[in-house]
Amino acid sequence: MTDQTAATATDYKDTVFLPATDFPMKAGLAQKEPAILARWQEADLYRQLRDARKGREKFILHDGPPYANGDMHIGHALNHILKDMVCRTQSLLGKDAPYVPGWDCHGLPIEWKIEEQYRKKKLNKDEVDPVAFRAECRAYAQHWVNTQREQLKRLGINGDWDNPYLTMDFAAEATIVQELMKFAETGQLYRGAKPVMWSPVEKTALAEAEVEYADVTSTQIDVAFEIVDAPNAPELVGAYAVIWTTTPWTIPVNQALAYGPEVEYIAFGEHRGHKLLVSKALLESGAIHARLGLEGLEDVVWQGTGAQLAGATARHPMHELGGFFAKPRPFLPGDFVTTDAGTGLVHMSPDHGEDDFDLCKAHGIEPVFAVEGDGRYRDDWAWLGGADERRMSVINPKFNAPDGPICEDLRVAGALLSAAAFQHSYPHSWRSKARVIYRCTPQWFIPMDAPILPSPLQGRGGSHAVAEGEGQSLTSSQSPLPTLSPEGERAKTLRQTAMQAITDTRWVPAKGENRIRSMVEGRPDWVISRQRAWGVPITLFVNRKTGQYLKDPAVNARIVAAMREAGVDAWNDDAAPALLGPDYDIADYERVTDILDVWFDSGCTHAFVLESGKWPDLTRPEGHVGPWADLYLEGSDQHRGWFQSSLMESCGTRGHAPYKAVLTHGFTMDAKGMKMSKSLGNTIDPLTLIKDSGADILRLWALSVDFTEDHRIGKEILAGVSDQYRKLRNTFRYMLGALAGFDEKAEGVAVEAMPELERYVLHLLADLDAKLRQAVEDFDYNTYVRTLADFANNDLSAFFFDIRKDCLYCDIGPAHPHGTDKRRAYRSVLHVLFEALVRYAAPVLVFTAEEVWTTRYPDGGSVHLLEWPVLPDLGNNQGNLDIDGLNDIERKWDRLRKLRRDVTEAIEPLRRDKTVRSSLEAEVKVGSDAASQGDFSTAEMAELFITADVELAAVETIKVTRTTHHKCGRCWRHLPEVTEDGTLCDRCTEMLA
Repeated sequence: MTDQTAATATDYKDTVFLPATDFPMKAGLAQKEPAILARWQEADLYRQLRDARKGREKFILHDGPPYANGDMHIGHALNHILKDMVCRTQSLLGKDAPYVPGWDCHGLPIEWKIEEQYRKKKLNKDEVDPVAFRAECRAYAQHWVNTQREQLKRLGINGDWDNPYLTMDFAAEATIVQELMKFAETGQLYRGAKPVMWSPVEKTALAEAEVEYADVTSTQIDVAFEIVDAPNAPELVGAYAVIWTTTPWTIPVNQALAYGPEVEYIAFGEHRGHKLLVSKALLESGAIHARLGLEGLEDVVWQGTGAQLAGATARHPMHELGGFFAKPRPFLPGDFVTTDAGTGLVHMSPDHGEDDFDLCKAHGIEPVFAVEGDGRYRDDWAWLGGADERRMSVINPKFNAPDGPICEDLRVAGALLSAAAFQHSYPHSWRSKARVIYRCTPQWFIPMDAPILPSPLQGRGGSHAVAEGEGQSLTSSQSPLPTLSPEGERAKTLRQTAMQAITDTRWVPAKGENRIRSMVEGRPDWVISRQRAWGVPITLFVNRKTGQYLKDPAVNARIVAAMREAGVDAWNDDAAPALLGPDYDIADYERVTDILDVWFDSGCTHAFVLESGKWPDLTRPEGHVGPWADLYLEGSDQHRGWFQSSLMESCGTRGHAPYKAVLTHGFTMDAKGMKMSKSLGNTIDPLTLIKDSGADILRLWALSVDFTEDHRIGKEILAGVSDQYRKLRNTFRYMLGALAGFDEKAEGVAVEAMPELERYVLHLLADLDAKLRQAVEDFDYNTYVRTLADFANNDLSAFFFDIRKDCLYCDIGPAHPHGTDKRRAYRSVLHVLFEALVRYAAPVLVFTAEEVWTTRYPDGGSVHLLEWPVLPDLGNNQGNLDIDGLNDIERKWDRLRKLRRDVTEAIEPLRRDKTVRSSLEAEVKVGSDAASQGDFSTAEMAELFITADVELAAVETIKVTRTTHHKCGRCWRHLPEVTEDGTLCDRCTEMLA
């Protein structure tokens, strides 16, 4: 372009329309978002939305309670962004989708933190008044509720933040007690002794969901038990049965040996003075040879099956201690005995193993409760008990080491055949990170396989009163006998009810169903008791003579009322006589001092959140039958946590799940796919990310990943998200500028009067709309965001906007104040696109969408009060659908777009070598049969391709040359009517006439 031409072009600058908007290209989210959030809070946007959707169809997402402990981490952020996306998209569809956040406030993690503070001060927590101690726990929980609440609000989560639910609220604690009473009155509660996961460090039973597994190095030992009687194989008397274990500390509590009835065993000759009995298969495999240092198999004295060991007995290696250790150890048949590892014989300690307990119980062998809560043998235990200076916790590696006291004493007794290191996966408390043990203690259980009977007073569901009369006291080997319901049908068990509820529930992704199904199928009875201070008490009185727990509606009513008034502190010795009332003597009753498993607490949230009436927006309507919550949404670990405890609680008290659907997300890994760890330095702090880049970037990341699987985050990934955000922001910025001054009444064009390109784009918008609706139905937000972004980038910015920018800029002038019909049609479609896209984006980019909306409509209220867009009726403009579901317009334009891409690709080499500076300087020849151009003239195709000219010719490939046409000084197009560079084309002359 010559200097004269440039000057001429400049003269026309004021005659073209250049998009203008105050919406900045630079987002500045970290600075803008807090102000937007403050406006929402001041206007009470959450209540505005409730009022706007009042009377509409409900969508109830029941929030799973995060633990009130520590700052928000990336998992919290992902989880709550997803929940917000659910509620916002459902609200966008016109439903009333309230969101009440909640927190889990009881339990060991908080109690442990308070204990840590005491330990630092060298104080004993057990010497502190329990009321004062619980007050400290309550204050600690409230501090973190307040902290997390502000952090989560900063994500743009729209919820009832001023009125969350807390499991430590007195009303919630009272409801939890009421739910416990329902299990008691329907025969679904018993106290018995069973081995449970126990933390010696925290001195309490643990639920499976409170246990994690980590690789450890233990000591494996082979121990010889001398056989003293074998009625079916007398040759074995004097031989030694060899057992293998990785828990040496259980040998002092051994009470029997187990064999496999079908397993083949062999006893062979002298080994260090012993004849040894082991599995033949394991001996022949060489595994035993390696551990015991055997050179070969010599002097076989007996071979047979395990069944021949029936009636045999052995003596404990420490039998000389007398008492417990002097009793003969019977051989018992165990179908769990395998020849995968070990020796094929298993030592049985009913205190410390589920199989051990069940087998011994079936043969009349009871646990002895030798290990105390702190993991040490009790004071009176003959071997390594209180009198032994070597006494220590059974989880102490030194205690179990090859040179530790267990192995040392077995070695002296001549019973230790081998001791070596063994690496394996072992359960740990996920709070203290210390090893846990199976420990048999008296606990309270909800049985999985006992029948659920209707309440004696009111039957199923709703609010249960408590039945009159005394309850059953069930030992660990008992459960209520199968009973016929009043209708004469056999009552279902909790396991059966839960399995049916799993079938009736929608699981997203579908694999979640198999996961929870397998867990419920095989889970043991639910251990609901804990031996701690900070939690909801098990509010039962047990008769000291009969062992039966009291079920009296008047007593229970007083307990619930007291809890509602004063919370968990209402359950104490001083209050017990008044709670029992005048009909009972406190001397006859034991007040249970255990607290409830915190999973029972959280499993009851549906009862005090969805049924209490405290949150009318969430409350189940009178007469509603079946699940009320439309959705529970948590991480996949909650299949064994909150999903399952809620399922068990609701099935046991109401006969169905509390939810209709369950959505699970995976865990966030670092950019390399590794688990995040502070020690590795690979964590991403959402608070820092928000401070630096804004919450919308974090939201866009969370909703862009496939959250149903484990997913990644890192600097490069976030850089890609930021680029995606920038493109979406620029799309809105362009539309805002292009729509400046738009008057729908004056400029609006009916669909049927629009050019075909505009109608095609409206078809694409309708297709986008359908895909987004389906994504919302599927909770597929990854597809939602990707589809929206692809439409904005590919269909709009790179195609529609690119083609029509010439029309937008130049098809307007003094003679045409609103522009040509084509320009008016374009702006009409831009208006439709804006109204739709800002709504589609609002659930994702909550702050940016608000900024976009208020930029165009300063007095238009919040974008988040809007509903799903109503698109123009395309009438009969669709045409016939082909086999791929494309209508005539889409099919035609898809071919043209492919041809357009081919033309662009063919021009690129000329741009690189500077033959042309832009596609406007290019003339192209395309094959006349390369694509169907329909009714388009070559001039119209030139406009679509943004070239100087298009010629249909007999060519096999696209040919590109530099045009010889001159350049219009106003629109910069190279056209044949332009006589020299800088003069005007016919179109621009008309616009300026």
